[in-house]
Amino acid sequence: MKYVFEPEAQVSVPVVGTEQFFPVRRVYCVGRNYAAHAREMGFDPDREPPFFFCKPDNSVVVVPFGQTGEITYPLASGDYQHEIELVVAVGKGGANISVEQAEAHVFGYAVGLDMTRRDLQLAARDKGRPWELGKAFDESAPIAPIYRAADIGHPATGAIWVKVDGADRQRSDIDKLSWSVPEVIAHLSKYFTLQQGDLIYSGTPEGVGKVLAGQTMHGGIDGLGEILVHVN
Repeated sequence: MKYVFEPEAQVSVPVVGTEQFFPVRRVYCVGRNYAAHAREMGFDPDREPPFFFCKPDNSVVVVPFGQTGEITYPLASGDYQHEIELVVAVGKGGANISVEQAEAHVFGYAVGLDMTRRDLQLAARDKGRPWELGKAFDESAPIAPIYRAADIGHPATGAIWVKVDGADRQRSDIDKLSWSVPEVIAHLSKYFTLQQGDLIYSGTPEGVGKVLAGQTMHGGIDGLGEILVHVN
């Protein structure tokens, strides 16, 4: 096959304890999936059905353990914010997946950051427009290596946190997800046929805030390691 130009390389994330890589297909994200974060964003935290948005696969920035990832402060924003998240890697596809069967579709879990141009997101939201300008931009989805569920099980509790230049910003527990990972998969699979290689960023707790050029984010989830990302 002859291409007009050379296509981008496949985006892939290393798998902990192996020499394998997880090839990324789509990146789905869950909005306002912690009640306290919903409140800080000015919304009623009542448990309404989850909603979703997407990022392109090439927004993913892989940050190996023990290294500092480098991302560039984005264009056209004066309010660039961090959101630390539990990331779910889908290993078995399907549609209309039941809550009871959802974990069978999970390959593994990782720590990730849903970087957000908050000013652009809020401007779009207030006009009833899509969130792409605020969410789906270059280098907006840093991720650490993936732990296989076969090795660690399916974490339902564990501290989730991020610091900026050593100062606490977000600190919670993944047991405070409004919608659990199995519930998220069940809801998402009503609208999309999930496939191997999909990533699901499951939502962020309260404490989101600005990151400036020159600052470093340091986050983690108990049992899933840590991530270090510097903003250029």
